[in-house]
Amino acid sequence: MEKQSMWSLRFSTSALVLIPTAVGINYIGKLLAGVLKLPLWLDSIGTILASMLAGPIIGALAGAVNNIIYGLTADPISFVYAITSVAIGLAAGILFNKGWVSSWSKAVMAGLIIGLVATVVSTPLNIQFWGGQTGNVWGDALFATVLAKTDSVWLASFLDEVVVDVPDKLLVTLISFGIFKGLPKNITHLYDNSSKVETLD
Repeated sequence: MEKQSMWSLRFSTSALVLIPTAVGINYIGKLLAGVLKLPLWLDSIGTILASMLAGPIIGALAGAVNNIIYGLTADPISFVYAITSVAIGLAAGILFNKGWVSSWSKAVMAGLIIGLVATVVSTPLNIQFWGGQTGNVWGDALFATVLAKTDSVWLASFLDEVVVDVPDKLLVTLISFGIFKGLPKNITHLYDNSSKVETLD
């Protein structure tokens, strides 16, 4: 059977079922980070894992659904960042598809790239809705320092986001890669592009 494109809207049943599973993993990670007051978010593990298993579109859908559910049940701010979660899912899926997440060293590089993608997408949102801050104590302290020295909201906001997003996405990418490597072959085979697919229409 011909290998399907990673941008195909034809998904196996196992790929569709993966979305709520990924959302659950994201939700638990974010709640854990909040309860422990960690300087990270840990809300993208499921998104990145879904992207590795089933491709960028499933990962993007998982990320967006996660933000919507979290926004409805815990923190309305999450709605705004659904677009960031979509970008994370797309970036992770593309990088994995291109072989960027085939070893631990490559996973580190992929995590850094995903963190920068998230930063670029989130910075304008931070400026639009929150005056440039992230709500993270460490990041916002840097924001205040940079703003005082440069008077540049964009630079201060970008650096505020970088010091939180890059370490966070690096960690969650490595966690996701570790989970992926630990999955039995019969599980990962369920998400092969050559598997029987069903159309979303």
